[in-house]
This record gives sequence, structure tokens and C-alpha cells, in this order.
Amino acid sequence: RALRYAEHHDLSDEEKKALTMWEYCLTAIEQDPLTLDREIDWVIKHHLVEAYRDRHDLDLADARVALVDLQYHDVSRSRGLYYRMQRRRLVETLVTDAEIQHAVENPPDTTRARLRGEFIRRAKERRRDYTVDWVHLKLNDQSQRTVLCKDPFKSQDERVEKLIASL
Repeated sequence: RALRYAEHHDLSDEEKKALTMWEYCLTAIEQDPLTLDREIDWVIKHHLVEAYRDRHDLDLADARVALVDLQYHDVSRSRGLYYRMQRRRLVETLVTDAEIQHAVENPPDTTRARLRGEFIRRAKERRRDYTVDWVHLKLNDQSQRTVLCKDPFKSQDERVEKLIASL
């Protein structure tokens, strides 16, 4: 269906690349998902854990296997096994570290992430205590003002603007 759509619409180079990757992954998942050992996180980790188990003749329930599982997801770039694999070019990456940093610092303008980002930035500037999760923006003051932002595609909200103005 997506391919039919693409045949009749002008797609950007980025959209064409995404469609090609999507088709590649769906075909591989259909035929043998374990061939995606450079592209799909769970397959990468599966191969890593199984190789470790085979090398050390360990049962899946062994604590050392659980440690490898945890180390794979360690967010420390110096300790995380995923990052080690990335440095050795054993996994595919789609974006650069610079692009990741840009995304961390610049939320999309068309989503509630823009509201969250603006609230956090302004609260930090004014050294105010706050709490934020996916849907709540809370100013931790005497009144405990909280704004609930349910719609992920709503990038403007008068209630959030008022909360920011009150900082």
C-alpha cells in the first residue's frame, strides 16, 4: 500500500530512503528476522547475548547473562555495550551524534514537546523548581500549579503560556 502511494506521489529523498528501509526490514522480518542483526535493537541484543552464552557455555538464567543484558542498555557511552558495538561499526546508525544533540535541544515545533521544552527552558532560566513528564507540566511552588497536555500534536496552549508567564 505504501509503495502504491509512493508511485503516485512525489516523495522527498528522506521519505524514499525511509520507505526503502521499511520495505527491507519488513521483508527480512517476514523471511528471517534474525538477519537484521545490524539494524533492529532486539535482534542485535539477541545475537550479543547468544554469542556470550555460547562462548561461556551459560544458561539464559545465569546472572552473567542478565548483566550483559543490562550493560547493553547502559546509557554511558564509555560502558554501554551498544555504544561499543557502534564504535566498532557492528550496528547501523541512522543519525549522527550532532543530530541527536540538536533534537535534544530543539523539540519539534508541531508537538507538545515544544511546550515542554519552552517550559523547562524558562523555568531553568528563572531557577524555579518544576516537574515534567509526558503530559504534565508542574511548577513546584506553594500553589503546585499543573497543566495537563494530553494532545501530543498540540504545540500551542494558552494554559502553558500563562504558566510560563507566571514564572
